[in-house]
Order: sequence, then structure tokens, then C-alpha cells
Amino acid sequence: MIRGVFALVALLLAFPAWAEVKVESLTTPAGIDVWLVEDHSIPFTALEIRFRGGTSLDAPGKRGAVHLMTALLEEGAGELDARAHARALESLAASFGYSASADDISISARFLTENREEALALLRETIHAPRFDEDAIERVRAQVIASLMSDAKDPDAIARLSFNRLAYGDHPYGSDGEGTPESVSALTRDDLLNAHAGAFARDRLYVAAVGDVTAEDLARIVDDLLADLPETGRPIPGPAEVSLSGGTTVVPFATPQSVAVFGQKGIDRHDPDFFAAYVLNQVLGGGSFESRLMDEVREKRGLTYGVYSYLAPRDLAAVYLGSVASANDRIAEAIEVIREEWSKAATEGVTLKEVEAAKTYLTGAYPLRFDGNGQIARILAGMQMEGLPTDYIATRNDQVQAVTIEDVNRVAAELLDPEGLRFVVVGEPVGLEATVTD
Repeated sequence: MIRGVFALVALLLAFPAWAEVKVESLTTPAGIDVWLVEDHSIPFTALEIRFRGGTSLDAPGKRGAVHLMTALLEEGAGELDARAHARALESLAASFGYSASADDISISARFLTENREEALALLRETIHAPRFDEDAIERVRAQVIASLMSDAKDPDAIARLSFNRLAYGDHPYGSDGEGTPESVSALTRDDLLNAHAGAFARDRLYVAAVGDVTAEDLARIVDDLLADLPETGRPIPGPAEVSLSGGTTVVPFATPQSVAVFGQKGIDRHDPDFFAAYVLNQVLGGGSFESRLMDEVREKRGLTYGVYSYLAPRDLAAVYLGSVASANDRIAEAIEVIREEWSKAATEGVTLKEVEAAKTYLTGAYPLRFDGNGQIARILAGMQMEGLPTDYIATRNDQVQAVTIEDVNRVAAELLDPEGLRFVVVGEPVGLEATVTD
């Protein structure tokens, strides 16, 4: 048994070089589209299954149902209760992972070729016949509520949720997908069954596999697992209207360090200018020590340990976000500097040297993402959900390199909105007054 576990660990460390990732698109006899990277160098396969919708599918008054339901998928299925299911999975040296975001539910399966059929039989049960035993529900419910109560005392979590409420209002994006202690406490087993029925359907399904499996075998596997799912599930909500205005919101909280989340309207992933915006963000606040925000806020003034920004083109809305933390008596200055840099980039643009450095960083870092079969399978599923072509891995760096200084500065002038940049500050900031009452 121990030998099998160590064998799995060793296999997880082996992966095809990113430049050699050849993606095959196939359609199963039942009509399910699947992406495959076939690699028989090791007897191991990673399977990634995604269902679009995620926690945004919660029924009215049932916030947190999809999250709790997903967390319970590993707590027993079919004839096996939670403990028996865990033992069966361990005996096969396989692993299953389940997670729910605002946009999707992910199921990640890893298994050895010699145990493939037994592992897939277990996986099928978790998808089609989760038990939702009352003792498991109460145990996991308690864990979720404990996490929510912890978040209620965490300035970072408070800032994120407060910002989301301002940005998205009554849309599901505007509230915590895990629910509230009150909403989670009120969920019943029937609510979880309804959440399961609404989430798992073929009209929002994406599948990718990487490893020791042929296209023929994968088509059979996928149909056995998923072909008899319902054709349609609960309707996915419409787009969220990003209703941000400029200014500062202060959420009082007793802490020696204030946390700020800031943002504005973003850019859609399929916008022709997305890669120019991507390079622009790397220059402005992409997280490296070479970014303008890191240089101005941390290096020159010592106002923070870290400040960053990033594009967030979600399924139902696109925003441009950032975060910074600083001592209560210094957060006001940090925010002033960020606003100045936002405005400077919008009005004066960036330099050719900055653009070239950003492109070098982005293209050099990209291969590091392909650090295992499981990670590659996750990337492939994400590509499918974003509507990208199968050759995107091979062409992505070329698209970054094609961005010009003119592209970046034009997009900076069009995208960056210093007047619309909203800050939500959680703490006891000194010398910083709220300019907006929400």
C-alpha cells in the first residue's frame, strides 16, 4: 500500500514538456466533447471535469447550497459511506478533488492505469449517487460555518466581500458563494439534492484528460461516466452589471493594518485588446518586483510588503482588481500613490523598455504552469470554458510577443479609469475619509 502511494507521488512529478503538449479534440459516441493529451510514458492519467455555473446556481434563499453539496461529494456515494469510500480510494492509490467557484464546479481525478476501472467506478458513484448522509451533512456544515465565522474576522475576506457587493449588487457574484452562517444552517438534505440536480448536466459540461489513455478508451470512459447525466440543468444567471463608481469606502475594523481592495470595470477575455491589457497590467501591477506599483509603493516609500493588480474576466462580468495592505497611518498615502500611478499610466502611457520586460516575464513564466499532468488537465478544461482553440498553448506566447508599445498605450488610455477606480478599505485608517456612502 505504502509502495503504491509513493509510486503515485513519483508519477505526479512526471509530465510532458509544455512545448510538446499536443491537444487532440474528440467527440464521444454520446456526443460529449473531450480534449486529450495522450502520454504513455507513465501509467497514470489525470481527468478534469467541469460544470459551468458553480455557486451562481444557488436557488433563491438557498445561498451556499452548491458549495455544501460539492463539499459532500467525497463523503460517501452508492453503498459506501464516507469512511468506506475514503478507504476504497486509498487502496487504489487514487485521488479525487472537488471544488466550487462562482463560475464552475471542478472534479479532478488522478489514477493509475492498473486501477483505472475500479477508480472510475468510484468516481461515477460520487457524480451520480452521492449519499448526503445526515451525519456527513452536519459535520461538513459545521466546517463551512466555522470557515464563514473566521472570514467575518478576517480583514482580507471582509474587503473582498464588501467590494463584490458594491461591484455586483444583487447578482450572485455580489455575495459569498459559501453562503452565510444563517443560510447554511437552514439548508436541508432536499436542498442539497436539488443543488446536485441543477448543477450536473450535459449542457454545461467540459472534460479534459492527460496521460496514459487512448482516444478510444477515453471516449468509452467519458460516456460511462457522464452520458446519462440530464441534458439540461438550472439556468445560469445572466451577466452581472458592474456598477462601480470612483471613490473610497471605509469599513471600520479594529486592526493595526488596513487592507484595501481596489478595482474598476475590466476587459472581456475575448476582446481583441485583451493581450495588450494583459501586458499593460504586468507593467502596472502584475505582482513582480518590476511593476510600477511595487516600485512606487513598496520600494521607494516602504508603504507595504506587497501590492498587485490583475485582470479578472469572469464568465458573467469583467473587472480589473488590485489589493494592498499597509499600516493604518500609511494606507492613505499608499492609496494616493496607486491613484497617481493609475492616472499616470492612463495619460502618459508606459515605456518600450517596460513593455519588453513585461513580455519577457510573461512568456518566460508561461511554461512553468505545466508542472504536472493534473495541472495540464486543469489548463485544458479552462481553455475549453474560455472558448480557446486547441493550439492556444502553442500560440499564446506569440500573441503576447505581438503586442506593441502602441497597442499598450492605446489600451491604457481606453481601459484605465482613474476617476472610476474604487477603493474599499477595511481597518482604522488615519487621515483617510470615506468619499462614498453606500
